[in-house]
Amino acid sequence: MSLPPLLLLLLSLLLTVEPAGATLIRIPLRRVYTGSRTLNPLRGWGNPEEPLRLGAPPPGGKPFSVPLSNFLNAQYYGKIGLGTPPQNFSVVFDTGSSNLWVPSRRCSFFSLPCWFHHRFDAKASSSFTPNGTKFAIQYGTGRVSGILSEDKLSIGGIMNASVTFGEALWEPSLVFVFAHFDGILGLGFPILAVGGVRPPLDTLVDQGLLDKPVFSFYLSRDPDAADGGELVLGGSDPAHYIPPLTYVPVTVPAFWQVQMKRVEVGTGLTLCAQGCAAILDTGTSLITGPSEEIRALRRAIGGFPLLGVDIIQCSKISQLPVVSFNLGGVWFNLTSKDYVVQITRQGTSLCFAGFRALDIPRPEGPLWILGDVFLRSYVAVFDRQNVNGARVGLARARAPGAGPRGGGSTQAHLAG
Repeated sequence: MSLPPLLLLLLSLLLTVEPAGATLIRIPLRRVYTGSRTLNPLRGWGNPEEPLRLGAPPPGGKPFSVPLSNFLNAQYYGKIGLGTPPQNFSVVFDTGSSNLWVPSRRCSFFSLPCWFHHRFDAKASSSFTPNGTKFAIQYGTGRVSGILSEDKLSIGGIMNASVTFGEALWEPSLVFVFAHFDGILGLGFPILAVGGVRPPLDTLVDQGLLDKPVFSFYLSRDPDAADGGELVLGGSDPAHYIPPLTYVPVTVPAFWQVQMKRVEVGTGLTLCAQGCAAILDTGTSLITGPSEEIRALRRAIGGFPLLGVDIIQCSKISQLPVVSFNLGGVWFNLTSKDYVVQITRQGTSLCFAGFRALDIPRPEGPLWILGDVFLRSYVAVFDRQNVNGARVGLARARAPGAGPRGGGSTQAHLAG
């Protein structure tokens, strides 16, 4: 994993209505830019160096909140607690992985990210149980390694969930030095979890702390707002989106992978013409696709590559075409205001398109990844409880401050 190209450029410039009684756990989000991907795309948690070994529920019907944070409309993260009393950490809630890890108090002196982030102190927790099994997670040009431990997880008002998590002892990647978050909490399927460790979501359901394995993301589109959005565990909040939800079946229950019928750019360019696979991934900031198709998209919108992103003339944003994604027989439109990220600092503006080429080899690829650039415009409900198999529900996100019938246009139309 390399230092995010846009970060270098910046430095140089300065769910359906829930039944009565259902428990919704609300986690407020914040957001931060860390590059196009927090984790190595489609590799989940990699392969470990060695084989891994392996409280009371909240009152029914009461929602709980944990805020999401937002920085530059890019990476979203929220607060959790580990141990007794809880030690607080900021984590990325990542649908592209299935493990929880945070930096350890015992991390190496030479691991620079540990100097800048909260670290878990096992000696300060009365509920800590040692495990000691080694784990190693390989990313693009970096890695995280350490030991597994067991303790109590606090999230969104839920307390005393017994979880197995990773204490990172070594984080050589510079990405983690600059990150505004401390660790990662994976929301992918159990098959992605390193060594068969039970994912946090499954643990909450197993222990009766969460009604069902369903969650949803609402990501704020205002980079200057303190509120970055919300992760809702146990269901969805209709106040976040404009009905109806369009449900798309999960085709590969590991990542949240679905079938996309095609992509259209304005009226003159069709991509994914024969259908293609796509992943809904909260751990990816941009929308990625095969390099040949992204190059064609770049030509259509007039972007030019610089330091790993496609720069757009800010004065021409209103002239750019709509980019539409066909999922479940419905078109989900992104206007130029949706897919162009504009950053202004001290009177200087930088605009770049939220698309990036990424060629994923077989057998996982080729495929598209619909990251935060897509998910800011459309609330996603991730549902593993459906009797016919896992599915993802999508609906247009309400604009900040919009009333129950406001928020702008929904997806365009049913596909013919």
